[in-house]
Amino acid sequence: MNQTYGGYVIDEPARGNAPSAPAGNPAAGRILVVDDDDTVAEVVARYLRRDGHEVECVADGREALRRARANPPDLIVLDLMLPGLDGLEVCRRLRETSPVPIVMLTALGQETDRLVGLELGADDYVTKPFSPRELALRVRSVLRRARGSLAPAGAGVLTDDDLRVDVGAHEVSLAGAPLALTAREFDLLAFFLRHPRQAFTREQLLEQVWGWSFGDSSTVTVHVRRLREKIERDPTTPLRIVTVWGVGYRYEPAGQGGAA
Repeated sequence: MNQTYGGYVIDEPARGNAPSAPAGNPAAGRILVVDDDDTVAEVVARYLRRDGHEVECVADGREALRRARANPPDLIVLDLMLPGLDGLEVCRRLRETSPVPIVMLTALGQETDRLVGLELGADDYVTKPFSPRELALRVRSVLRRARGSLAPAGAGVLTDDDLRVDVGAHEVSLAGAPLALTAREFDLLAFFLRHPRQAFTREQLLEQVWGWSFGDSSTVTVHVRRLREKIERDPTTPLRIVTVWGVGYRYEPAGQGGAA
């Protein structure tokens, strides 16, 4: 049944009727939930615990930063509207030192904040009103990708000139220097390297990389921009991830690219 908390509706079965997690969840991890609404945090934490995760809840941004730095979690569920230090600033500061996966909670009217959050490095988002079951699935998906468990057996190493992607180890280097990519950035880059010189629409990338059959394609645009900033010599004139006007994007192996 639907419960109303803090002025919005959360799709939640009656207490005690939440679905049990499948046995042996391989994506189970330590989750830090950051939300100043105690009831929402409790509902989210309960669903995540039922999915096999260890969950800690904090109610403000500064405490979230302190906890994340003192004992880094496997993933952070981060509300944008927080006292003291808002979620966008928390995300920005975390990204300065850590690629920890972040799933944002945003209100329907916060499209600009959501896009800014993705620009800052968030891996995924869920909009309010939301279903805790959907959030639990998103968390599971992001954790699996962050750990590289979606890589096919024997995927090995993908290379393009001085760019090297070790799929099994979930590591990327450029000219010998390691690159810190978020889980979604890693998946997007690996997908491009597996499909050189093929043009994909944003909707196709959303389905192939994110696993979403529907959603906001601007998510893809933001992640492409962030990835260009990390692998292109000049992100404003990309040679690897090029724009195909009227279609989407195409990956050009080094030395064969063109301006976008």
